[in-house]
Amino acid sequence: MRARGDPAAAAPHVSVILPVHNAEPWLNECLESVLQQDFEGSMELSVFNDASKDKSMTIIEKWKVKLEGSGIPVVIGGHASPSPRGVGYSKNQAVAQSSGSYLCFLDSDDVMMPQRVRLQLEAAARHPTSVFTSNGPTVIMPTWFCSRAWFSHVGPFDEGGQGVPEDLLFFYNHLRKGGGVVRVDQSLLLYRYHPNAATHSVLETTIWTHRVRFLEERVLPHWAAFTIWNAGRQGRRLYRSLTAGTRRKVVAFCDVDENKIRKGFYCHEDSQERPKPRVPILHFRAAQPPFVICVKLDLTGGAFEDNLRSLHLQEGRDFLHFS
Repeated sequence: MRARGDPAAAAPHVSVILPVHNAEPWLNECLESVLQQDFEGSMELSVFNDASKDKSMTIIEKWKVKLEGSGIPVVIGGHASPSPRGVGYSKNQAVAQSSGSYLCFLDSDDVMMPQRVRLQLEAAARHPTSVFTSNGPTVIMPTWFCSRAWFSHVGPFDEGGQGVPEDLLFFYNHLRKGGGVVRVDQSLLLYRYHPNAATHSVLETTIWTHRVRFLEERVLPHWAAFTIWNAGRQGRRLYRSLTAGTRRKVVAFCDVDENKIRKGFYCHEDSQERPKPRVPILHFRAAQPPFVICVKLDLTGGAFEDNLRSLHLQEGRDFLHFS
């Protein structure tokens, strides 16, 4: 690993943003991955300790010596209150105490690949108003990388604490401000999924509600009518979650399941309207776009996506996925 020179020589180009709360089991691997970055420019690590009660701070202090010996300055902040203040607060504090032109967000239980900072900085230089991710199942944390200027434009993370999806809310604000998403098509990070992960504190119903409201805010007002692709549990759940005005825009459900199609319609029994809404259920080839495709998981080994792609190419239909 090359020495990056005098840590005090100049402001760093990249700040690695690392919130920490009781991360003792994973911190050594996480901090080792910071040291092993092949990025040859100036870089700092900004750590904010959110009331850890384990040996996280001991590990951080040990790694501070190693990292600064290799030319990576380490800024450490934190608090020792009885209770943690949450991931959003910790990220905001870590950003505030840092000084890099670009921000590389890292979770304390994850491990960066050596090329991560270098490749994402190259992408950020080409697309200054985008959030950058590696290949994976989601654009939500933990592989975000953006300029400090863009982060300041979008605004800080929500500091509501446990149970608040601060990354999703930030991402929606990012989209509202005209931001985009650029994916670096290489594996950039090892994401560790474990029972103590902060993501488990966010209820699925909370995520669902935020996503439906954003869909109604950003997409559905532009459509006079639309079809929900899925007459099963997920499609009906989406229909029931919509506001009354948006529900009236749903002209049909569509599906491939003959049993659902034979029913002919879906009746919203909980509706206060009289008569209760009865929405037709059609075969997907008889349905009219635009579609909101509502699926929980693709359990078909890719066949579902292949069929959609084929239909789009053959008939020029437009789809919006919602899952």
